[in-house]
Amino acid sequence: MKRTAGVIFRTIILLLVGVMIGQVLNKDFAARNLGFSFVSNSKIAKVLQLVDRNYVDSVNIDSIEGVSVNNLLQNLDPHSLYLPQQQAQSINERLDGGFNGIGIEYQLLRDTLIITQVYAGGPAEKAGLLVGSKVINVDDKKFSGSKLTATRINSVFRGEKDAEIKLSVVPPLSKDLKILTVKRGHVDLSSVDAAYMADAKTGYIKISKFSATTDLDFRKALTALKVDGMNKLLLDLRGNGGGYLNAATSLADEFLTDGKLIVYTKGIHEPRTDYFATDSGMFQKGKLTVLIDEYSASASEILAGALQDLDRATIVGRRSFGKGLVQQQFAFDDGSAVNLTVARYYTPSGRSIQKSYKNGVDSYRNELAQRMQKGELFSEQSNLNDSVFKGSPSFHTSSGRKVFSGGGIMPDVFVPADTSKFTPLIQDLSQQQLFTAYVVDRQQQLLKKYPTEAEFLTQYAVSNDEVDKFILYASQTIKEMDSHEVQISREPIKTILKAQAARFKWGDNAYFKVINTDDVTFKKGLEQ
Repeated sequence: MKRTAGVIFRTIILLLVGVMIGQVLNKDFAARNLGFSFVSNSKIAKVLQLVDRNYVDSVNIDSIEGVSVNNLLQNLDPHSLYLPQQQAQSINERLDGGFNGIGIEYQLLRDTLIITQVYAGGPAEKAGLLVGSKVINVDDKKFSGSKLTATRINSVFRGEKDAEIKLSVVPPLSKDLKILTVKRGHVDLSSVDAAYMADAKTGYIKISKFSATTDLDFRKALTALKVDGMNKLLLDLRGNGGGYLNAATSLADEFLTDGKLIVYTKGIHEPRTDYFATDSGMFQKGKLTVLIDEYSASASEILAGALQDLDRATIVGRRSFGKGLVQQQFAFDDGSAVNLTVARYYTPSGRSIQKSYKNGVDSYRNELAQRMQKGELFSEQSNLNDSVFKGSPSFHTSSGRKVFSGGGIMPDVFVPADTSKFTPLIQDLSQQQLFTAYVVDRQQQLLKKYPTEAEFLTQYAVSNDEVDKFILYASQTIKEMDSHEVQISREPIKTILKAQAARFKWGDNAYFKVINTDDVTFKKGLEQ
């Protein structure tokens, strides 16, 4: 499985349910005591004490306590939940924009760690570690072939800043062992997955999350695109499951003029708080199109909803997730935490886009699958016929256009899902990380033929013969493949193979340049 030293990986299908789908954390709420320590007459505390002292078998009280707290919270709403220490740490690092490590992504193949990305400016790059290198030994101890796990790998590459790690590696397309010393340091995690000129005048920026560094990452990318002649922006929020509320409002501020209401929040214990734009935005006048889909949630919906209500952008794609709840994180002394819903948010027109969770957590999480079954991913009218919109109050944009509440942001321009790209076979190939594995195992010599990204993108095309070789390669892992699925998946497989090869050598921008050439929503966005 391809991972970073912070356990980050990309798949084609984003199954973002539970914690990260629709997360909005508000760092601006005043800090307060958790108030979760159970008093002596608490039934929960007494039951846990009884179990600890009297139960027939040995039990992990900490684990039971966590499950009990989580069940309590999940009965409130689907986004209030208990986070074990590792999960809380992973989420916070992702949203705080970095961690202490060496700055790599990797793939495990045949119990060997192979470097698939080296972060620019990070400790690994400074030490001379190359993409395609195999890590054989760590600190003079056997690493390759030692039953590697993600937990063990993280314990090696992440940890105390400035600590040195001695790596014995085999560089790409080599058989010779090379010794490198890497010093751990802070690794930045950018919110911007890609930023490039989509055509002569249109810049494209894809944002994967709303973290503490999102606005800074965006401004840096926008500045570079303006130098390249950009006067129109295509902002891609597809698959963006949320993050910090103030990161969403800061990004909205880049597009709106002084005094415009971006969003407001309120709850029974939280008075109404309004968030307004300032006059500091870098892109207040240029044409703006925003891409969303069913996995665009909460902070993404705050931004899309504000830009739609204020007639500042054209929203293109499919109905967003539908999450209008704001969480605050409360930490326990052991590093675990509670994400507790403390407010609802409302778009400038007064819309709450939170979908119903009255039928319980399981039904809530299955709602996206239900959309597909009802045909909503393929028909705009099917969305409008959904019960979440029937009988809902009318809301209007600044110019008087009708917009919808109660179930996500409905796009201004609907684009149906392309099922040919998401066959069960492609899902399996992606989840097994076989596209990247094939690049590592079979295509590194091919990549040597193309000195530049531009030459590769314009001159290389995946042939039918190459697809056949890939299917044969994948059949060693996926033993049974439906011949019909193979046939209808051939063209998407070509695109993904080329995209993964481009990413392996030139990074994320090259990956999205390839992926977007065959993307209907991207093309529709360019037309606006």
